[in-house]
Amino acid sequence: MADSFDIVIIGAGAAGLAAAQRLASEPLAVALLEARDRVGGRAHTIEAGGLPLDAGCEWLHSADRNPLVPLIEAHGFAVERSTAHWQRRTDRLGISPADAEAFGQAWSDLDARLEAAAATGVDAPAADFLEPGGRWNGLLNAGSGYYNGAAWDEVSVLDYAAYQDSGRNWRVREGYGAAIAALGGPVAARLGCAVAEIDHSGGAIRIVTAKGTLTARAVIVTAPSNVLASEAIRFSPSLPDKVAAAAGLPLGDANKAWLAVSEPQRLPAEGHCFGRTDTAATAGYFLRPFGRPCVEAYFGGALARDLEGEGPGALTAFAIDELAGVLGSDMRRLLSPLIETTWSGDPFSLGAYSHALPGHAGDRAVLAAPVDGRIFFAGEATHPSYFSTAHGAWESGGRAAGEAIAALKGRA
Repeated sequence: MADSFDIVIIGAGAAGLAAAQRLASEPLAVALLEARDRVGGRAHTIEAGGLPLDAGCEWLHSADRNPLVPLIEAHGFAVERSTAHWQRRTDRLGISPADAEAFGQAWSDLDARLEAAAATGVDAPAADFLEPGGRWNGLLNAGSGYYNGAAWDEVSVLDYAAYQDSGRNWRVREGYGAAIAALGGPVAARLGCAVAEIDHSGGAIRIVTAKGTLTARAVIVTAPSNVLASEAIRFSPSLPDKVAAAAGLPLGDANKAWLAVSEPQRLPAEGHCFGRTDTAATAGYFLRPFGRPCVEAYFGGALARDLEGEGPGALTAFAIDELAGVLGSDMRRLLSPLIETTWSGDPFSLGAYSHALPGHAGDRAVLAAPVDGRIFFAGEATHPSYFSTAHGAWESGGRAAGEAIAALKGRA
């Protein structure tokens, strides 16, 4: 393969694809490298049981201002604009309307306390602002697992408050992962091309890959924070500040189990329930999304990590047990496995999406900063306010590409 480029992009997830799109209009030689056998990164739609199932990101968050919405629709995908199931308080199964309202209020109250704490400018673990002995603390920690991939004690108050959310959350009928993959194209990705080393000691940057060595004038690195923190991609000379910043922005644990329902009419379309309300070790369940004959079980935090560690089938078995407890033992014969995810064990992500540890809210800016006008960083963990989202990754890729173009033009 050709081995000399102006810019090499490492990673063909949302950030890398956005960078490639931005660079396609420039008179530059560009290569896009992807370790997996597909593009999309943590956006991945799998066809199973005749259904498009999002194994990774699924929701167009802040959809009314999300730059991906018009792009996805322009590619012919259908965007569903109904209210997200988790935003509805009073129609959850297995919990009374009064308790559903009380839990929603507990979440709102915690949010208000966290916003007030962040206004002081002093960082702390978000768990410090749970109501002592609060009835809903277990379920609030479960919610943090879904939202952050970790319990509140691992979440920075300042970082949590920096996230911007319009409250509009929409879906892609054909799958968000399928839509992200469709946005690629201007630069064909070289698949199965894992990067082992980025040697920036000389005049040209050497990128050592599973398929040979390339050289470039500049590199855009979009690898997830856990991959950078583990130094699965080595920098020579080393970049200890980047490794430390990535470690302060770990990808939390989140997984899904999708189940087929043999008698879908037994469940409400677009329904929602929790397995339990008294513990963080519970999943959230989306019943018949789009009216389809399936259930999505969502696991976060320690529960997601522990069940993944138990091996194949553990997520599904847990989900069926919880659903039988909420909806009746008859559910056991109606549910069958479709897919399970294992994001923490995926060597090219090592987790789901980023949160900042207490005291590390500033690490996003550190990770995003260019090095010597030659190495640029993108990915959801580098976005100051849309982190943990595909559109945050997309915006960061465009930003990094712009930085690289300006730097190369400045050296021309």
